[in-house]
Amino acid sequence: MASFTRFIALGDSFTEGMCDEKFDGHFRGWADRVADSLSTLNPDFTYMNLAVRGKVLHQVIDEQIPAAIPFITGKETLISFHGGANDVLRPKYQPEIAFAQYRQAVADLSKTGATLMLFTVIESVDGKGKTADLWVERFTGFNKNVRAVAAEYGAILMEAQQAPWLADRRFLATDRLHLNIEGHWRMSQAVQEGLGIGFDSAWRIPLPPAPRKSWLRQRYEGFYWFVTFALPWIWRRVRGKSSGDGMKAKFAIPTHWAEQIH
Repeated sequence: MASFTRFIALGDSFTEGMCDEKFDGHFRGWADRVADSLSTLNPDFTYMNLAVRGKVLHQVIDEQIPAAIPFITGKETLISFHGGANDVLRPKYQPEIAFAQYRQAVADLSKTGATLMLFTVIESVDGKGKTADLWVERFTGFNKNVRAVAAEYGAILMEAQQAPWLADRRFLATDRLHLNIEGHWRMSQAVQEGLGIGFDSAWRIPLPPAPRKSWLRQRYEGFYWFVTFALPWIWRRVRGKSSGDGMKAKFAIPTHWAEQIH
């Protein structure tokens, strides 16, 4: 069973915990939930979460890794690193550049002696057409790179393709992008299983088939999503803005987590 003195989470909205329940003014998220469990195994356990929504790969690398390195104390420090998914969604995405940046980032983290944890992402999507095909093509390539880097540097790999429930929209928030409360809980249990610590195997049980929605309901939800989430996202891209602009990490220094959650 793994026993870590520190957990440092790096990444974007996925790791920040977007759309989970809120605790003390912050989204909780799967990483916080994992920290809850890790804190029960070591009385000296501390937790940092440097992830910020909207960050692209080079921002995670340039801003978060330098902030994390001074607090890494060897293999007893667990580092989760997930970056690049926001890049994949950009029209001008250049996979060769992103893959090289990702590999170098993991190489740099590996030099610290920390225990590393990497993530693939779900490749299957609803719908057909050029957009769906592009999604599959880009994220399939992204995942191949993550797997190769994880194998090269001996990182723990959280494999999305072994968790088919990720493709169920009922585990996503209304923005159709971020995990909801149930999704974050299941992700936390998947991570804990990957770390070899106590977990609830119910995370693997899929939901029963969803009731079929009426044509009118589907059109309403699609319109609501487009107006509420897609249009603001497009408007930010046009202006070169990000949802994370001006935001700071929620736990930028080591936090004694047992005290935080009690």
